Amino acid sequence: MNYQWYPGHMTKAMRMMQENIQWIDLIIELVDARVPLSSRNPDIDTLGKGKSRIILLNKADLADEAANQAWMDFYRRKGFHVLEVNARSGQGVGKMNGLVQEACRDKIERNKKRGIVNRPMRAMVVGIPNVGKSTFINSFAGKACTKTGNKPGVTKGKQWIRLNKNLELLDTPGVLWPKFEDPRTGMLLAFIGSINDDILISEELAVDFLRSVSGRYGSLIQQRYGIGSLENPATVLEEIALRKCLVRKGGEPDINRASQLLMEDYRSGKLGRITLEWPGEDQ
Repeated sequence: MNYQWYPGHMTKAMRMMQENIQWIDLIIELVDARVPLSSRNPDIDTLGKGKSRIILLNKADLADEAANQAWMDFYRRKGFHVLEVNARSGQGVGKMNGLVQEACRDKIERNKKRGIVNRPMRAMVVGIPNVGKSTFINSFAGKACTKTGNKPGVTKGKQWIRLNKNLELLDTPGVLWPKFEDPRTGMLLAFIGSINDDILISEELAVDFLRSVSGRYGSLIQQRYGIGSLENPATVLEEIALRKCLVRKGGEPDINRASQLLMEDYRSGKLGRITLEWPGEDQ
C-alpha cells in the first residue's frame, strides 16, 4: 500500500514555522514513543539549527519500557534533552520546567550578562500529526488552552501560550514532510494514526501490522484474541472477526471491521506495550 500523505495546508504550516523561528529560543519536539525515529520530521533539524532542543517521547505508556530507555539514551548521545511523558495523564510533564531551564541555561546566562532580565524563554512545540502536541500543552499549562482531537491535523494555525513568567509556547500544526524516502516510515506512521485512515485500506494496514509485530510481540496478539498461529495474517483477521462476533449476513467474518478493531486496540494500548522500532535496528 502507498502510505504517502501530504495535505496542502502542511506547506503553509512549515512556512509559518520558518517565519517564526527567529523569535524562538527552544524547540520542544514531540515524538511517538512507539516509533521515535519515524515520527520525527527530518525538516525540524534544519529548522532548529542552533536552537536548544528537547525531545519528548510522548505516549510512553503505550511503548515497551526497555525501548523507551534505549531511545532516551540514543537521543541524549546525539545532544538532545530527552524526557518520556504521557501527555494525556500528565505523567512526566511535571519535570518540564526544570528541563526547559536546563536546556536554555546558556541562553539565560547570556541574557543576564547583557542585562536582559525577566524575559521569558520562547519555545516552539512541534511534531507530526496526532502525536499529542495540543494535549501536552494543555497538560503542561494545567488548563485547556488549545483545541485537541484524536484525528491528525486539528491544530491549523499558530497559537502563542504564556505559561508563566519564564516561558511562552508557540503551538504549531502537525507537519509531515513531502515524501517518505523509506516506505516503512509511512507504514509505521499509518499504524499509529498519523496518516488519515480515510485514505487507507483497513485490511492491508492490519495485514502489514501483523507482519511487523508477530515476531517480537506475537504472544500479545494471541493472548488478546485467544488465537493460535500468526503465520497467515489473513487467517488471523478471520479468527479475530469470528472471536469478536464480527460477521456479515450468512455468518461470513467481517474482515474490514476486524482490521479496524485490531488497529484501534493497538493505538489504545489494549494489545499491550508495543514499540515498532528500536535503536540500531532501523537506522
